[in-house]
Amino acid sequence: MPIRRLPAETVNRIAAGEVVERPASAVKELVENALDAGALKIAIEADGGGLSRILIADDGMGLAPEELSLAVERHATSKLAPDANGGWDLLNISTMGFRGEALPSIGSVSRLSISSRARGAADAYAILVEGGATGEPGPAAFAGPHGARVEVRDLFYATPARLKFMKSERAEQMAITEEVKRQAMAHEATAFSLDLDGRRVLRLPAESPGPEGRLARLAAVLGREFQENALEIDQERDGVRLSGFAGLPTYNRGNAAHQYLFVNGRPVRDRLLQGALRGAYADYLARDRHPAAALYLELEPTLVDVNVHPAKAEVRFRDPALVRGLIVGALRHALAGAGHRASTTVADAALAGFRPGGGGFGTNAPGYSAWRSGGWTPTPGRPSVQTGDLPGLNDVSARVEAGGFAEAYAAFDPSMSEASSPPPGQPDPVDFPLGAARAQVHETYIVAQTRDGMVIVDQHAAHERLVYERMKAEMAAGGVARQTLLLPEVVELDPSEASRVCDKAEELAALGLVIESFGPGAVLVRETPALLGKTDAAGLIRDIADDLAENGQALALKERLEEVCSTMACHGSVRAGRRLTGAEMNALLREMEATPHSGQCNHGRPTYVELRLADIERLFGRR
Repeated sequence: MPIRRLPAETVNRIAAGEVVERPASAVKELVENALDAGALKIAIEADGGGLSRILIADDGMGLAPEELSLAVERHATSKLAPDANGGWDLLNISTMGFRGEALPSIGSVSRLSISSRARGAADAYAILVEGGATGEPGPAAFAGPHGARVEVRDLFYATPARLKFMKSERAEQMAITEEVKRQAMAHEATAFSLDLDGRRVLRLPAESPGPEGRLARLAAVLGREFQENALEIDQERDGVRLSGFAGLPTYNRGNAAHQYLFVNGRPVRDRLLQGALRGAYADYLARDRHPAAALYLELEPTLVDVNVHPAKAEVRFRDPALVRGLIVGALRHALAGAGHRASTTVADAALAGFRPGGGGFGTNAPGYSAWRSGGWTPTPGRPSVQTGDLPGLNDVSARVEAGGFAEAYAAFDPSMSEASSPPPGQPDPVDFPLGAARAQVHETYIVAQTRDGMVIVDQHAAHERLVYERMKAEMAAGGVARQTLLLPEVVELDPSEASRVCDKAEELAALGLVIESFGPGAVLVRETPALLGKTDAAGLIRDIADDLAENGQALALKERLEEVCSTMACHGSVRAGRRLTGAEMNALLREMEATPHSGQCNHGRPTYVELRLADIERLFGRR
């Protein structure tokens, strides 16, 4: 078959398949154009999942009439300029767009109209592109003083085959919403609005530039709970700055959907972020739980390649190890600074359990399902009981017994009585973050009083974290003990996998695993960590190879060591069912306050619940 030159229309449609994969892709490209034009307000409308109509209106600098025809030509852009020597540098990109493909690609598969008034111009002009056929610019009506209004109708009508691969209308709407949210999170100083089929979905006012405005924008997009449980990140290393916010370990998710990375204001999807987050939170979360984070990288444009893919959703760093190390180090520093802090969602869930219908104490009453304002509500089909038969309801309240409660309490533990007040000059225990221990319930939970509320501590989970942190510190100080294999084991791998594993030999040796190359496709294991006991060396090496291929780091060995430490800590900690004295309980509370990450156990579950007095009073109708 002879070689043929493809016509321009076919070339544009091929390019459109790369740049405009779905309606959300068109929204992304057009919003980025508006941002490059300096827009401070961007309004997005979409009908029929974006396939029927997409409208992007902005208040940017606008387009002159002579620029409208150029704007819809392939590889015509205002965002690149030659240097003094006439060269075009594709590694020094400071704008969102630069390829000059978006508008002609969209116009080749839809009915595209652009109306605009340039800043300072008296008249507005418009141009129409239909299925790749471009009309002439002409005068048009335009409401604002300057800006652009881009309307896309009947997306993919010129390529009917592409329409067959579109998802449901709701799925396309969700993709558009997610894309607008990402752009809004990246540019907090720009106001965004989104309407789908005439229904208001997003209204995000412009926020002040900086951490406070960024957190306010993140709260508007990700929810108030993220704002309440976010740790601020701000670190710089070798000219690369990382800022943003990451959630507390106890504020975790079942998937990685709430992890966002922005590079020089560009939302990107990069496996490096997921691997770095997993490494930073490895000590605090189970493998099936994921942290929430929005991280912003700022670096010289020459240190990152954004020209990897036409959609510009992927980037390539010149020094990925530096970026990953910065992310992991900054996150660990922030997590260490959080101390024993736990997420507010834990208290919210606890209070919800006490409210009517919230699955609280009402379900434990035989024959009664929940407490209502008029009393217990009987459960159909269950035998009802008389109120007087409910245990405790006929007992005399401790509040009206003359001194009985105080004496009984002091007899139980004299160290916790009112008489044992702190010596003069010493702080009152209730002023400590976790307060003063007042009681132990079911030999499992410590109830402590703070100045403005109460704290309930799971004694086993809390002590497990304390022991685990102590063991990690001891292991780091003394190194990981090794055991020499009587017969070194040869593990066969793919040559590229074997090379990656051997490149990490020094790092693995620090963790107690001594390996060496054994030919082009094999690894020889000589020593393994003594902590693991008898282990499957071949399986461990293959897991490490998989981690290196996916995340660029050997997490498998470290996670196994931490799992063993966690198990040992679990068996060596205070068990549920053990009665503690007041001094022991207070000592546990003070050690929790002094130990980082004590707010969650080794699996990411909370070790304590803090209830504010105001919330408790609202629960009982006092407020």
